[in-house]
Amino acid sequence: MAASTIQGYYDEAESWDADRTAQLRRSARTAWWAAGAGWLCALASVVAVLLLIPLKEVVPYLVRVDGSTGIVDVVPVFAGHATREEAVTRYFLTHYVSVCERFNFSTAESDYEECGAFHSAQRNQAWYALWMSSNANSPLNLHKDGSTVRVQVTSVSFFSRASGLTDLAQVRYLKALRQGAGAEESFTHWVATIQYVYGEAAKEPRTRRWNPLGFKIIDFRSEPEILSEQTAAKESPSSREAR
Repeated sequence: MAASTIQGYYDEAESWDADRTAQLRRSARTAWWAAGAGWLCALASVVAVLLLIPLKEVVPYLVRVDGSTGIVDVVPVFAGHATREEAVTRYFLTHYVSVCERFNFSTAESDYEECGAFHSAQRNQAWYALWMSSNANSPLNLHKDGSTVRVQVTSVSFFSRASGLTDLAQVRYLKALRQGAGAEESFTHWVATIQYVYGEAAKEPRTRRWNPLGFKIIDFRSEPEILSEQTAAKESPSSREAR
């Protein structure tokens, strides 16, 4: 075999080997690029899921059903985001309903005066007329048999008007009527719609002790959540007066 032929064979073999090496390098670079793109997509997916987690927050709700009346309501959950003004207003509304809708002869006089500290002038006149002994619906006459009324507030909800003014609230509460010392309590469910406002604090120290921030009840309307003959018979005098 001639030397030129052998040299040509070697050159072709060397060229083929170089092509194979270059092809392997190109394949390796392509594989690395594909792997890098895959990792980049995976990282982007993880970041996207992390950003979507707050939008997929699960908020549990506790639904409560009263065994005697069948009333269904959602138990409010405190999320820790209430403003100080809302928390104070919620306290005043709860305190007002608890004191002004209850009756116990031993605390009746003090309760009457304390409720007056939260009333506007117009509502105070109606409050005075309600408690007069000449009024047949006066608590003093309705409970002269020794019966008492205990109040337990279950929820307070706030409402905003179309103008953005927030001065309305709805308070749900229970009344527990006890006919005598040894009698069992009978419960009724009530809902009160209340209009309120903050004004100037009273200058009288006794009134300011009960209401230091000038919280005033403008309007108070209460009605039973389930109207029946038994509920109507047990309706509180202050609720009748408000309607």
